[in-house]
Amino acid sequence: MSLTSNDELSLFDDKPGPSEPKDTPAAVWEMDAAKRALDELFTLTCQYRSCKSYHELLQFVARFQIYSPFNAMLVHVQLPGARFVASPHRWLRNYGRRMKAGARPLVILQPMGPVMFVFDVSDTEPTEDAPPLPPEVEKPFEVRKGHIGDELEQVMENAKRDGLRITKSQEGSQSAGSIRHVAKDARGSQKFHTGMDQHRKPIFVDIPVRYDLLVNGKLSREAQYATIVHELAHLYCGHLGTPNDKWWPDRRGGNINMVEFEAESVAYLVCSRANIDNPSEQYLSGYVENEENVPAMSLECVMKAAGLIETMSRQKMKPRTEPKE
Repeated sequence: MSLTSNDELSLFDDKPGPSEPKDTPAAVWEMDAAKRALDELFTLTCQYRSCKSYHELLQFVARFQIYSPFNAMLVHVQLPGARFVASPHRWLRNYGRRMKAGARPLVILQPMGPVMFVFDVSDTEPTEDAPPLPPEVEKPFEVRKGHIGDELEQVMENAKRDGLRITKSQEGSQSAGSIRHVAKDARGSQKFHTGMDQHRKPIFVDIPVRYDLLVNGKLSREAQYATIVHELAHLYCGHLGTPNDKWWPDRRGGNINMVEFEAESVAYLVCSRANIDNPSEQYLSGYVENEENVPAMSLECVMKAAGLIETMSRQKMKPRTEPKE
């Protein structure tokens, strides 16, 4: 995808350079980074500034599939060598293991709550009747390549709630996909399925079309999925703006290098965690070989976008509350 823009303020520099604009949405969003604990961490410590360390983080998150991308990243920040983590009651209930004396707790976000504490397998020991550890604990990073299932249709349906109209086109072999705004005067609407009524009849709501996403219908299902994920990453990382800043941020104005790097990072995470090959792996590997440092970017946006797209691929989403236009 091609997006023209100005340079964005760097997350890794204390002060903007002389040529960096201060009035783009991306710059305004970046100036507020101190309020975001995660991006503040990397602003202050430069922990993943090098391409090598960033690539290692993505590989860890991609293979650590038992938790969301955001929580997997939090585990890596606290214990890069972690193999498999779980809460104390889950260790005891599912694996017959208890915490060792002096075990180190790791903090992650808890669904529908603040935080929860988990422990790596290295900080546990078996009880007297504990069964052998299963493969997902002994070899959590083992690669299992497969095929995409109904995730393709699920993510296409859920994208409707955000005003995306996804169309399969018949393009040449060198064309994968693209995403663009739909002008207000050209917008239609599309129906989004929200459930069933008391008579078991489907319920639909009309969602205005704000974006057109084209994907090459001649590609394999796996390649179509990877393409859609990449284009959705542009949207949810804020590269095209937002209808509502409570949905995702407005970060228009980021330079093309940052924009593509974030989208490729999201695509790599989502596709790798779904155990399918994807071209983003080659892109990131090539970047690591040729560049020493990662471009100015938001790790928080990458992780949150990956988590959202992953959820959209797995379960039915509820409609959003439409903003007033």
